[in-house]
Amino acid sequence: MLPSQPKPSRRGAVMVLVAVLLPVFALMAAFAIDVAWMQLVRTELRTATDAAARAGAKTLSMRQNVAVARAAARDAALRNPVAGQPLQINDADVQFGLSTENAAGRFVFANGGDPINAVHVDGLRTAGSAAGPVNLFFGGLLGVNTFQPVSTATSTMLDRDIVLVIDRSGSMGLRETDRGTGNGQNCGPLRLNTRFAALNLAVAAFMAELDLTFPNEQVALVSYSSRNRVSCRGGNLNFDVADTRVALTDNYAAVTGEMDAFMQNGIGGSTAIGEGLAEGLRAMNGPNARPFALKTIVLMTDGLHNSGFEPIIPARTAASNDITVHTVTFSPGADQARMRAVAAATGGRHFHADTTADLSAVFREIARTLPVLLTE
Repeated sequence: MLPSQPKPSRRGAVMVLVAVLLPVFALMAAFAIDVAWMQLVRTELRTATDAAARAGAKTLSMRQNVAVARAAARDAALRNPVAGQPLQINDADVQFGLSTENAAGRFVFANGGDPINAVHVDGLRTAGSAAGPVNLFFGGLLGVNTFQPVSTATSTMLDRDIVLVIDRSGSMGLRETDRGTGNGQNCGPLRLNTRFAALNLAVAAFMAELDLTFPNEQVALVSYSSRNRVSCRGGNLNFDVADTRVALTDNYAAVTGEMDAFMQNGIGGSTAIGEGLAEGLRAMNGPNARPFALKTIVLMTDGLHNSGFEPIIPARTAASNDITVHTVTFSPGADQARMRAVAAATGGRHFHADTTADLSAVFREIARTLPVLLTE
């Protein structure tokens, strides 16, 4: 039997292979580290840019001043580090304009659009930005020492100046279940089963819903019927055709308090819907009106337009001034067709309610919008 031959050693071959592949492994590890670093920086940049856009829109809503809003956006960016440095944005990186929703449901920002309702921020770590590009750890191995991430964010204000235009005609004193449009209870205190009592609850629900949002929307209260005198045991009630009971305010208790006063004192008159809407337009342009707020009128009636000029006339004025009018009808005899036309003329919606619960639900639905939204 021949003696076995010793097996050749592979140790040298493995060492050669390791020596050849080690630079490749090192390069792959360096690449992985830089890729992870780039992803982290992009996330930080996105967070900082979003924060700046939100701060700018929030401040614009509260202060109604572009310069102050721009400063707030820059301050918010500085509070958010990107690659270990505060994000510095220039004035030109903060733009103000109009953000609108297109047919696909996406918001589109137009720089300089009017009315201003959005803040757009460009977050840059590029060669031309204030902080410059971001250094890579091992980019030099591949001949690339820096990378230049970019992030954008648009924050749209959806806060509003709102005018509630409510019907105080005699038919609002009818019971909720009455099908007619004639005169009901006029002298106060009004019974809790009247249509006006249902409206009082709906307005309270509306104000409570707004109170959940930030910042506070401003609300005005306008009432209408016709020029009328109602004789009551406690004295006469004298009404103008339409009047502003509460000017635009964020004191919601003033609005609900005025509604309670109607419940206590009484209502009456015919239904001059056109005059009510025209007074609503005047209230919208009151001394507390905010130039950058969306403008919305909620026009409510329980009956038929039977006094004064047609409501479609002030509706066209509202449309030309970018004021949306939502209309609400209550009771089977209400003129839904006319009110639907008023809403359509301004891009608003028409709602109909048959019961007290329905009316409160309608007012809550109108109130439920987010005031500030990241849209891009």
